[in-house]
Amino acid sequence: MRIEKLNQQFDSLIAPDATIELIAEGFSFTEGPLWNSKGNYLLFSDIPVNKIYKWSAINGVEVYRQKSNFSNGLTYDSEGSLIACEHQSRSITRELPGGDIVTLASHYQGKKLNSPNDVIASSDGSILFTDPIYGLRAGMGGPADQELPFQGVYWIKPTNNELELITDSIERPNGLAFSPDEKTLYIADTVRQHLRVFTVDDNWLISGGQIWAELWDNSVVGRPDGLKVDQNGNVFCVGPGGVWVFNPKAELLGRIYLDDKTSNLAWGEDGHSLFITCSSKVYRLKCKTNGKILV
Repeated sequence: MRIEKLNQQFDSLIAPDATIELIAEGFSFTEGPLWNSKGNYLLFSDIPVNKIYKWSAINGVEVYRQKSNFSNGLTYDSEGSLIACEHQSRSITRELPGGDIVTLASHYQGKKLNSPNDVIASSDGSILFTDPIYGLRAGMGGPADQELPFQGVYWIKPTNNELELITDSIERPNGLAFSPDEKTLYIADTVRQHLRVFTVDDNWLISGGQIWAELWDNSVVGRPDGLKVDQNGNVFCVGPGGVWVFNPKAELLGRIYLDDKTSNLAWGEDGHSLFITCSSKVYRLKCKTNGKILV
């Protein structure tokens, strides 16, 4: 493991002497890290074992949800409810305050979704998610047949939970994130190994979709996956070898190299900790920059 600076701006984000700390291991394939500041714990999915785990500095690792329907991405909505992407049920779900789980979206135009993968929520209550085919595979929630002829990115409207397709132009949509002002939407295309960028206006008209950055390096394992944005609009995106860090102009500032295939990341603790899920392990990296904590 190592941290590589490619631009002087990188020093303002991560200190030159920063260390990558292993906080948990022994899993199958970790995904969907999400910090809860009220309880001071991290949630994350272990997809093949069909569980959501909970980690805290005091208690270590505990099971949060025993049967997660092979969950992947997790987030909190504007009301603080846990939103999960479920591969096996092919749905987006919300956990109610009493613990009951309700379905927000499972079909589009009468056909089952593929396998919701990553999810984000906006301040107005909107929920956006990607829907590639990864969870249709055996051991990841399937085997199951694909019903939709595309792999889309969707918007769940906050007023009526109506599902609207944002784009079907991405070959394998995966991680997604908003800029701090929620006017820019970044989406990773794993197969094409790039980030696309869209503009979001006040009426939720979404335009654009041009390539924002490419992440190619055949010398190391991994492809674009989860991503997060810091308070200043710098983009931290999983890519070959670990995590790639870009400034808002799409200039590559540095890379965080990890030993295993990296999947996703989340801001946590005081906002300066970056939690990274990486195959069978979960890491923590203390940063100088910080990101938004949802709950």
